[in-house]
Amino acid sequence: MDYDAIVIGAGNGGLTASAALARKGMQVLLLERHNIPGGCATSFCRGRFEFEVALHQLSGLGTPEQPGPLRMTLDSLGVMENLEFVEITDLYSVHMPDGFHASFKPDKNQIIAELKEKFPHENEGIDGFFDLVYKYAGDMIGAFIFRDPEPSREKYPNMYRYAFKNAKAVLDDFFKDPRLKAVISVYWGYLGISADQMAFAYLAMILFQFIEFKPYHVKGGSQALSNAILNSFFTAGGRARFNCGAQRILTEDNQVRGVVTDDGDIVEAPYVVANISPVETYTNLIDKNLIPDNTLQEMNSRTLSNSAFSMFIGFDCEPEALNIAESTNFLMSSTDITRTNHDRMNRIDIQDELLVMSCYDVSDSSFSPPGTCQVNLVTLKYGDPWLDIPPGRYHEVKFRCAESMLCRMEEIYPEIRQHIEEIDVATPLTHMRYLGHPAGSVYGFEHRTRDSLFFQPGRHSPVKGLCFAGGWTGDGGFEPTLRSGVAAAKSILKQTNK
Repeated sequence: MDYDAIVIGAGNGGLTASAALARKGMQVLLLERHNIPGGCATSFCRGRFEFEVALHQLSGLGTPEQPGPLRMTLDSLGVMENLEFVEITDLYSVHMPDGFHASFKPDKNQIIAELKEKFPHENEGIDGFFDLVYKYAGDMIGAFIFRDPEPSREKYPNMYRYAFKNAKAVLDDFFKDPRLKAVISVYWGYLGISADQMAFAYLAMILFQFIEFKPYHVKGGSQALSNAILNSFFTAGGRARFNCGAQRILTEDNQVRGVVTDDGDIVEAPYVVANISPVETYTNLIDKNLIPDNTLQEMNSRTLSNSAFSMFIGFDCEPEALNIAESTNFLMSSTDITRTNHDRMNRIDIQDELLVMSCYDVSDSSFSPPGTCQVNLVTLKYGDPWLDIPPGRYHEVKFRCAESMLCRMEEIYPEIRQHIEEIDVATPLTHMRYLGHPAGSVYGFEHRTRDSLFFQPGRHSPVKGLCFAGGWTGDGGFEPTLRSGVAAAKSILKQTNK
């Protein structure tokens, strides 16, 4: 059977692209090398626990009365009625070994009050910083979300003034206390890039989004979200082949003609959506002679994002017994927000890295079996150093790092070890294996200030009929990648007048 479009990869972007195309009447084939959909948006079982792989906080959802961009995207795919979302009542907390603890709600006034209590000597700067965050977000929404056809410096003065400033430079304008700067910019751990290399735009928008649209989790975990989108795709007549990826993209006269699957089948279609890396696509799936030098040069100028070292821990008690009171916790041993964090991420051993600890049961007591809870503990690591580990030493190194992570967690939650029931560990090599991304990159290309949303390459390819979805051609994270698939589908539908 021939198709109107083929989608390679059933991660967030591939799923939403498939569903959006199928719901408009196109015949779509979805190819996925794993045996389940989701990519990072998935789960796995150990013992009596179903562990969430990657979702910490879902942004952009909002409420039915005040919907965010992600809610509107999911609603357009017909999946909202099949999902139950859990609002996370805390924004995040920060813990340090010296006893420092700050806890924030998704409420601007509470955040400002908490910061002023912890840092009374920075009161004026705190007010000024959040005033700028909201003004900047307002400019971004007007210019980008509502797609103003004639943006100008006069209309959006804050966006123009701060568009190319990094987050650290702006923090330095308002604050002197290094701990305060670290606490406010701690979401860099969701973006994979330190504050001195990350565009202020990202910090402003992630704070604004989580405060105003609230953080959420999905009842049943991110696998429930992936399953719901896949079911919408099937309901619209879409077809999927799991345990089967694409071996080759076929072209003729610089136009996509179809793919050769891993099973050796030739499937014809005039459009292909690649929810995989351009690195893999351009070097292994398509004739390099079709790719202009400037496209390859642009790709080669980008750097791969970090991967992650993750621990999935199931406890035989509820969060209160471990003193875990917040869903999202940043365990911080250093107040450094500069590129020396990249030196930390480039080493294998875990010492004073920023750790992100999510306990889903705080907001949803039914997330784990009764009387238990689970934690996802993660730190960012680049994949290349792990590729150099001899196979015979891999498990030794893996469990040495896991022990270091546990020790860090024990500094804040001293009762954890005696309550561990299940534990599993994922390294950058694990992410590389399951995602198929070079070096296990979890955010695609790094989003430095020079590569920020103002300079992204976009979803289009020089090969007619080939476009991309996912974090490799836009921003990383759940909301951007889910929305990227719909955007890719719209570009195809526009070309076909559907």
